[in-house]
Amino acid sequence: MTQEKAKLELRGNVYEIPVIEGTEKEVGLDISQLRRQSGAVTLDYGFVNTASCASSITYLDGEEGILRHRGYPIEELAEKLNFVEVAYLLVNGTIPTAEEKEEWSTLLNRHSLIHEDMRHFFYYYPEQAHPMAILSAMVVSLSTFYPELSQHRPDEPEEHINKAAARLISKLRTIAAFSYKKSVGQPFVYPRHDLSYCANFLNMMFSSPIHPYEMKPEIIKAMNTLLILHADHEQNCSTSTVRLVGSARVNLYASVASGICALWGPLHGGANQMVIEMLENILRDGGNISKTIDKAKSKDSEFRLYGFGHRVYKSYDPRAKIIKKACKEVLQATGTQDPLLDVAMELEEAALQDDYFVERGLYPNVDFYSGIIYQAIGIPKEMFTVMFALGRLPGWIAQWKEAREDDNFKIQRPRQIYVGPTLCHVDDSLR
Repeated sequence: MTQEKAKLELRGNVYEIPVIEGTEKEVGLDISQLRRQSGAVTLDYGFVNTASCASSITYLDGEEGILRHRGYPIEELAEKLNFVEVAYLLVNGTIPTAEEKEEWSTLLNRHSLIHEDMRHFFYYYPEQAHPMAILSAMVVSLSTFYPELSQHRPDEPEEHINKAAARLISKLRTIAAFSYKKSVGQPFVYPRHDLSYCANFLNMMFSSPIHPYEMKPEIIKAMNTLLILHADHEQNCSTSTVRLVGSARVNLYASVASGICALWGPLHGGANQMVIEMLENILRDGGNISKTIDKAKSKDSEFRLYGFGHRVYKSYDPRAKIIKKACKEVLQATGTQDPLLDVAMELEEAALQDDYFVERGLYPNVDFYSGIIYQAIGIPKEMFTVMFALGRLPGWIAQWKEAREDDNFKIQRPRQIYVGPTLCHVDDSLR
C-alpha cells in the first residue's frame, strides 16, 4: 500500500481509493471499501481488469513477454531445472537444496501408488469416458482415502499440507497413466521407484508386459520442459477456480478437482487439441496457408486460428519460443516426419509477416507447438488436457496454499449488476 490516493467522482461525491503498487511496479486500485462507501460496484466482464488477490507466486508481463515463478525467469527454469524442482519451488517458495530435493523426491516416490480400492473405480467407467472426467472424479475421491486434509482446520500442521501436496503431485501422474491404460484396454503399469518423475509417467503410459518402453533422454527432457511451461500462469481460469472454491475452505483435493474441470474447456486447457485438429484440417484441405490466413482475417468467417494470441500476452509468448525448440528436438529424436510441423511453421511465418496479426498482438502461444510434441511422444489428443493438468498441478497447490495463509482471506463472492424485470406480482386471474 502506498500513500497515494486515486479519486472517484460519482454523483456529486468524491471518494478516495487507496493505490497499491506491486514489487514489479504494477499499479492497482483498492476498491474493497467502494460499495460500503458509495453503494456502487465495478463491472468487469471476464475480470480482465480486476485483481482478486495479491500473490508472490508468478509474475507475468504480457506486453513485454515476461513470465517468472518466484522471481525466476521461465527460460532459466526450463533450461536448468527439472519439473520436480520447479514443483518444489512453486509449492515451497525456494529452489530445493540437494538435501531438500532428495527428501522431496523420496516423498513423491513414497506416495506414487494409489489405494488398491481406487483401481476398481476405473473398471466401472464407460469405455469412452473422457480422461479428464476420470481425472477430476479420482482426485476428489482421494479425500475419502486420505482424510487428514479432507476437512479444513486453521491449525492444520504444515506436515499434513506438504504430505497432501506431494501425494497429489505423485498420484495424479499415476491416475493419468491409469486412465489412459483404461481407454486403450491395456493392463495398468505400476510406478517404479528407480525412475525419475517424467520417466516413471512415460513408463506407466507406454510399457506393457510384452513391450517395455524405450527411454529416450530427449523425450524425458521434453516432457520435463512441457510440464514446467504449464506449471503456473498467474490468475487464469482454472487457477482462479481453485482459489474461489478453496475460499469456501474446501479441502485441497476438491479444489484441485474443480481446477481440472475448468481446465477441460477448449478455450483453456483444451486449446492445444484444437490446434492439432485445425492443422489436420488445413492439411486435408491441401495445406493452403494463404486461404487459412484470409479466413482468420475475414469478419464473415467463423474460422478461428487456434494457438495464436492470448488474453494476457500482447507479444510473443515466452513459453512458445522454448516449446518450438523442444518440438524440433523431439521430432529429430523420434525420427518423426510430421507434416503438421511444416504446416505450423509455415502458418507461423505467414502470420508474423501479416500486419493484421502483428497490429493485434496475435503471436503463437504455448498451445501452438505442444500438441505436436505430445503426438510425437505417442500421447493421444484426448490426453492433452490431462497433460496440462499434470503440469499445472504444482501451481494450483501453491495458489491454494497461499490463499489459505493470506491474512486478508475472504470467501470469494462477486457482485453483479441486475438487469432483469423490476418488481412484478402473480396475476391470480391467470391461474
